[in-house]
Amino acid sequence: MRFVRSLALVTAVAALASGCAADEVRAGAAGPVSLLVFGDPNELAAYRELEAAYERAVPGADLRLIEASDRKDLITRLSTSIAGGKPPDLFLMNYRFYGQFATRDAIEPVQELLDRSPAIHAGDFYPQALAAFQVDGRQLCMPQNMSSLVVYYNRTLFAEHGIAEPKPGWGWHDMVATAAGLTRDANGDVAKGADPDAAPGTPAPAGPAPVSYGLGVSPEIIRLAPFVWSNGGTLVDDERRPTRFALDEPAIEALSDFLDLRGRHGVVPTDQEVESEDDEARFAAGRLGMLMSSRRSTTTFRTITGFEWDVAPLPVHRTPATVLHSDAYCVTKAAANKSGAWRFVEFARGAAGAPIMAATGRTRPSKVEV
Repeated sequence: MRFVRSLALVTAVAALASGCAADEVRAGAAGPVSLLVFGDPNELAAYRELEAAYERAVPGADLRLIEASDRKDLITRLSTSIAGGKPPDLFLMNYRFYGQFATRDAIEPVQELLDRSPAIHAGDFYPQALAAFQVDGRQLCMPQNMSSLVVYYNRTLFAEHGIAEPKPGWGWHDMVATAAGLTRDANGDVAKGADPDAAPGTPAPAGPAPVSYGLGVSPEIIRLAPFVWSNGGTLVDDERRPTRFALDEPAIEALSDFLDLRGRHGVVPTDQEVESEDDEARFAAGRLGMLMSSRRSTTTFRTITGFEWDVAPLPVHRTPATVLHSDAYCVTKAAANKSGAWRFVEFARGAAGAPIMAATGRTRPSKVEV
């Protein structure tokens, strides 16, 4: 049985923000509402389309987009505006980062608003996405999307080298062998250092750097975690109240396999190579056979014309596992127009608004029907 585990166990919120009574935030007149977001050009264009659709559909609505350049800029702007007492009414943020604002009592919980909303209902949404934005069972923010970690792969490159495409249920060692076959030198031959059968502790032999690698994956907890869980391992001492990393033997084994992709098997680019050309750009240029990423890469890859690509599930150690990716709309505690903010959330997460963002390919809506 496939399951989804969220990294809330690593970034769990320590305290539930206490909010004003829901009766004080009634969805009355829409009025002006400010929304802080960031995204690639396709995403930002979709937010502008959502803005126009909302203003056409709701009398008196005036959505004001504040576009941050990236997540770091968004968090900086949000922190500064909250400290200054003039935050945006709404912000969109991944669940791995919203905890810091919940613990500062800067988020207006939406549980009571959701409970009595005539437009949206908790049962309309994937429970995994809802749970990622709950503290002690209470909904703080409304999830906009839901995604998992997958393996994008270059079908054209697979066919060129006569390599079988990934299939559901493939294992970690299947992936390593596939990546080795895709790691090629300037002559088109399998690169000298690409060895799926290298003995543990054996460094990849020196030689010319490959011009095409088999796999790209960033060395982050959100990339490692699914393989720890798939191997039956544990990341932290207590999933509800984590205090420290508690990597047990299966987790260490998965971590070792992860690190061996570079040092032992030589199938992923070096840190220096990634700095000069990131994995997403390398894949789009046809110089990377596979890439582990979330739904966010889809908009970029839809522009590819030089080859055909597809998506495969993550390889399995013992049990299928993946990790949740999800963003949500959060109402700030000091918002100037809380009722208008919730009115927008109802529209954006409803049958009219959700398809607009889904059309970009960037997000899989958290609303099941859409």
